Amino acid sequence: MSFPESSRRRRAPDHVTDLVDSVKQYARQETIDPIRGAARWVAVGTLASVCLGLALVFFSLAVLRLSQFIGGESLSESWSFIHYFITFVIVAALVALSLSRIQQRSLSKEM
Repeated sequence: MSFPESSRRRRAPDHVTDLVDSVKQYARQETIDPIRGAARWVAVGTLASVCLGLALVFFSLAVLRLSQFIGGESLSESWSFIHYFITFVIVAALVALSLSRIQQRSLSKEM
């Protein structure tokens, strides 16, 4: 079975157009799409870290006020540092727990 000559051979401009389209599609697939994915990953990570930071500040203030309320007058003057020490220990434990739960350390999907 033979095909007409026009369907077997394409003109040179068609080949160039196909080549340019293929190069554009490959460049978009290998550069622009991963950059967009990385930007999205960084944006979500930044928003999450800001929210966690604010939550940690408010939580530490709540722990400090609770410690001061429970301690009352018995831990005043020279023993007032105990409230801050208790707050530091609790917040340090919470930060250590948070850092231990972080699993993905890079953008690559192989890890």
